[in-house]
Amino acid sequence: MTTTAPPPAPARSAPAPGPTWWERFRGGSAWIVITTVAIIIAVWEFFPQLGFVNRVLFPTFSETVVAFVQLVGGGYWWDDLAKTMSAVAIAWVIGVAFGFTMGVVLGTSPFMRQAITPYAIAVQALPKVVLAPLLIGWLGFGPESKIALAVIICFFPVWIDTMVGLALPSANEFKLMKSLKASRWQVFTKLQLPSALPMIMVGVKHALLLAFTGVIVAEILSASDGGLGKLTKEFASQLNMGLVYSVVTIVVILSITLVSIADVVERRVVFWSEESRARRK
Repeated sequence: MTTTAPPPAPARSAPAPGPTWWERFRGGSAWIVITTVAIIIAVWEFFPQLGFVNRVLFPTFSETVVAFVQLVGGGYWWDDLAKTMSAVAIAWVIGVAFGFTMGVVLGTSPFMRQAITPYAIAVQALPKVVLAPLLIGWLGFGPESKIALAVIICFFPVWIDTMVGLALPSANEFKLMKSLKASRWQVFTKLQLPSALPMIMVGVKHALLLAFTGVIVAEILSASDGGLGKLTKEFASQLNMGLVYSVVTIVVILSITLVSIADVVERRVVFWSEESRARRK
């Protein structure tokens, strides 16, 4: 009895070398960001020096950096930062809770939706800033007025996104739940709410930035309870534009940080959405 030797295994070819860091850099978007930032800094630095813009109103980039270091090192603005951020947090929580509740009520009750939708459109069409003097007159110059203005500005996206999101399931999906003898609560928790969550999270993120905007605007208008808005107004009245740009830079950094945190929370909460899956790839 003879045995045949197994055929030799084919020789494995060496793995192809991966892209170099330069190829990854050119293929990505990092070079666009770096180039854009470099151009902005160059224009910011040289335009005031060359007299294209008024240097008193538009200081150079290096002067703004010096003012930023002076502001951060001074330490006197921490109380204003705490007042602004606490007002943003309170207004955002109230606005999201009120917007979600109203969205659920209108999204699950056709009668309430038909009755309240015209008023909702009227509220949305109204420029909310015009209410600031009324709120200051009613609630005073304390934190209550700026929180109220921020709530009025930020609750609407959550309201609309919740109401629209609850209507996303198709008629066949509702018929399926009905054929399974699902209760109204089960239809809401098993079908409507999971379908609406991605849209609700978009509204929640939007509300965060709107709450920030509302608090800053109210602080600039009232200018009595402190906060970053009041600080900006004081520096502007002194024509200390370097410090004004420094406060604006801090507000931008805070906004980007809040949005980044909200993005992380969104990916955790609605991990099944297409956008969350695309970001993880």
